Amino acid sequence: MSDVFEGYEHHYCELSVNLSNKCTPTIIVDGEQREQRTAEIKAALDEADDLIRKMDLEARSLQPSVKAPLLAKVREYKTDLNKLKSQVKRITAPDISHSARDELLESREADTLTASNDQRGRLLMGTERINQSSDRIKASRRTALETEELGVSILQDLHQQRQSLLHASNTLHGVDETITKSKKVLVAMTRKLSRNKWIMGSIVGVLVLAILLVLYLKISH
Repeated sequence: MSDVFEGYEHHYCELSVNLSNKCTPTIIVDGEQREQRTAEIKAALDEADDLIRKMDLEARSLQPSVKAPLLAKVREYKTDLNKLKSQVKRITAPDISHSARDELLESREADTLTASNDQRGRLLMGTERINQSSDRIKASRRTALETEELGVSILQDLHQQRQSLLHASNTLHGVDETITKSKKVLVAMTRKLSRNKWIMGSIVGVLVLAILLVLYLKISH
């Protein structure tokens, strides 16, 4: 059920009980007090009408599976309110006699006891549903807070992992630079060794030629 509809229903039930209590023999009096009480009752009836319209609009905006039972409730509330309006109109009529008004009030009082009990039952049920909705909202908020805390913890872990990856990347970059430098050193050493081989070969060639020359000169003499 819609939480908005439950709020309207709860308010309407409270208002209906108050209206029923105002239409008792001890409340309806004559003179200025009667006029004042009549104005209060009519204002309350207008407010009840407005609440029923809001309930009707809210019910029609819901899914079909939810809409049907809520519209049935709205029709029931309309019927109750129309009965109450009729009784109030007859009781507050200026040309009605005291005896007729007393009879209507006594009849209305008996109906009020039954209606009030039913409305109080609905009011209690509405209050219970509102409390349950409030509990569900609180539970949802707790879940949302726990989810938020979990999300913050995950983000912190991800940040730490990112820092670790950046550190590892920097370390690998440093290793790569070291390998590059080592490679350059090895290439330079290889080239130097190659040059030294050519120099040694040249020296050996010169020595061999010198020895052959010396031997040739000795043999010639």
